[in-house]
Amino acid sequence: MRSPIVIRRAGHADVPAIAAIYNEAIRTTTATFDTEPKTVEDRLAWFDAHGDRHPILVAERDGTVVGWSSLSRWSDRCAYDDTAETSFYVASAHRGEGIGRALKAATVAEARRLGYHSLIARVAEGSDASLHLNREAGFTLVGTLKQVGMKFGRRLDVHILQMLLNERPAS
Repeated sequence: MRSPIVIRRAGHADVPAIAAIYNEAIRTTTATFDTEPKTVEDRLAWFDAHGDRHPILVAERDGTVVGWSSLSRWSDRCAYDDTAETSFYVASAHRGEGIGRALKAATVAEARRLGYHSLIARVAEGSDASLHLNREAGFTLVGTLKQVGMKFGRRLDVHILQMLLNERPAS
């Protein structure tokens, strides 16, 4: 029997594991359109820029960080302050174990606790598992940006999904 997944707020000590998981995604997937690996120092600056309103969570199994998720600013314009972008990444050796699902649920719960109104997810063409997990979590496809990214020698579409946490009644 597998040990349980523990989801918690990330700390500075988690940044090397976060960087390693993200760099694996950069090298092997279309889950991110970054194309060059990030140093731990890069990820520390990214981590510090998030702050309390934009938390980073980690998933641990047996004391090892096996995935992470975040709420990030959707825009620097203040009218968007109640909207955040969600992201999650799971180490390849641990995909298919329910970690992405658990991270997504915890991220949505954090967003509700923080009073967000709208959550956005960008999912690149070819990231079918991410598309499925976002839809399963309650995100709805609101549009597709055609051929906006170039990775692995291909032009890729990006699907935009959204979840309204406090949807106003129709007028």
